[in-house]
Amino acid sequence: MSKNQKIEKWAVTFIFICLLAFSALSSKRGFLYHEKEIFQKQDALKKFGFYLEPINQQAGIDFRHLAPELDPKLKHIEPQIASMGASVSVVDFDQDGWDDLYFTNSRQGSQNALYRNLHNGKFENVAAQVGLADLNDSATGVSMGAVWGDYDNDGYPDVLIYKWGKPELFHNDHGKRFVNVTDSSGLPAWVNANCAIWFDFNNDGLLDLFIGGYYSEKLNLFHTATTKVMPESFRYANNGGRKYLLENMGNGKFKDVTEQYGLNSTRWVLAAGAADLNGDGYPDLFIADDYNVNELYINDHGKRFIEVGHQSGIGNIPKSGMCVAFGDINNTGKIGIYNTTITEKGILVQSNNYWQPTDESTNNNYPSYVNLAQLAGIDNAGWSYGAQFGDLNNDGYQDLYVANGFISAKKGTSYWYDYSKVTSGNKAIIEDARNWPDMKGKSQSGYEHDKVWLNMGDGTFKDISDMIMPNVTYDGRSVAMTDLWNRGVLDVIIANQNNIPLVLKNELKNHNHWIEFNLHGTVSNADAVGAEVTLEWNGMKQIQVVTAGIGFSSQNGHRIHFGLGSSTQVDKVIIRWPSGKVTTLIHPRVDMLHQVVEGK
Repeated sequence: MSKNQKIEKWAVTFIFICLLAFSALSSKRGFLYHEKEIFQKQDALKKFGFYLEPINQQAGIDFRHLAPELDPKLKHIEPQIASMGASVSVVDFDQDGWDDLYFTNSRQGSQNALYRNLHNGKFENVAAQVGLADLNDSATGVSMGAVWGDYDNDGYPDVLIYKWGKPELFHNDHGKRFVNVTDSSGLPAWVNANCAIWFDFNNDGLLDLFIGGYYSEKLNLFHTATTKVMPESFRYANNGGRKYLLENMGNGKFKDVTEQYGLNSTRWVLAAGAADLNGDGYPDLFIADDYNVNELYINDHGKRFIEVGHQSGIGNIPKSGMCVAFGDINNTGKIGIYNTTITEKGILVQSNNYWQPTDESTNNNYPSYVNLAQLAGIDNAGWSYGAQFGDLNNDGYQDLYVANGFISAKKGTSYWYDYSKVTSGNKAIIEDARNWPDMKGKSQSGYEHDKVWLNMGDGTFKDISDMIMPNVTYDGRSVAMTDLWNRGVLDVIIANQNNIPLVLKNELKNHNHWIEFNLHGTVSNADAVGAEVTLEWNGMKQIQVVTAGIGFSSQNGHRIHFGLGSSTQVDKVIIRWPSGKVTTLIHPRVDMLHQVVEGK
């Protein structure tokens, strides 16, 4: 063997050994990471009795969100503008008793996904099969979210896909397919919407629609003639999209009654929630506005809406309102409102809000609120979007999940300094995208961990985020909760911008009890949207509301879930239907789902 051949042989051998070593180290890292998760889970189960475990792969959920592509004139700050669109809604679209999941995508040519629950821990994407997949293009717009509601009371939930573009309404044909009925429905031609909810504002038994515009409806962000598309102010911007209140006329058609009912502002709406907040039997409307103060519209017995944000206390300080979630964190039997904002330590501290109704609420024709977020310890989350309350450990107190993170781009970079150059400018500077510095791949409040706050039962919460789930730092947007596997446990689903969602299976190992209710309206709308369920047990009282769109671009499961702690008996359940009827259940069985039909 020649000298060169020996050298070549030793070189090959050396490279082979290096590859083996690298493989072993990589394997060890993976093993150690997996091992760390195992220890984390064991520790969480021991300390808290539950653990949130991602199960996307096991469940067969392989969806990935893609952001929209905008007009070339906006490319330099496209990540800033096109920072939304990842959404999740929970629905039992085929009424088989198992909740399914719908994710929206936002890039032209991308497809939305409807995952049917197969009852065995796995899901199957049937969006293309039923006609809800191919909905994103520059001509009709791209999806920003979806809300489900049985607008014709035939027993099957229909769906509105709201877009930066033409909102589309699909009728559910008995869980087999969805028929596009947009053209005959009376919906607006174009809305740059990031929010929509179903609610029955006049209690006539038919679900109406609220759609909130973000960018002005006059803009087509995919083919724009102007770069003046941004907010005119970071505190009091009124150049956003208009609102749409669409009354269900009962024949598959909707009528625009927005101006007639007084919803005329053009702020930058990001979220809305409907519930009877002043106890008169009609659903009121809380609206979270970006770049402005929030709005609270009191429903005057289905005849008009009166804005009382300033008088009630929720509309005095301008923040970046991102989300609306209802909760009863102290078990007072009163509906509180959680509203996320933006906090970046050392730069911007807006702090999230939890609006608790005061005793004064009963003495006025509008409710009055005090902000308890700081006292409760749920004020500082990060750059927050979606949030939901739910009793994750079934101890009888509602916990809180908040999705965080804005733009996770190049690590070690920040767009905040560039951002500040614009925020200090006047209207002419701020509203024109040409004046905004090129992002150049920089991050802004990126790589943030979501928050999981555990309700301690004394009016305070404990941050257990880094103990109760793996360390993931996606850019969270939409959060939904439901009992995905019919176990009496709330699971959590998060839609992440430009990334995979997180389907978190709640591994609950304590012996706490629970009870669930699935409401069916007869005189009220079939989905019983707006119904209030008040549970009384063990000297406590907790209220929850049936909603059809809540949080940020999200919708929870239709069933109402209560944890009961160690209690094995419920004293009574009072259900107030939108029709005004009241159902009272005495000592309903625990640890089971109750089907409740209005009037029976």
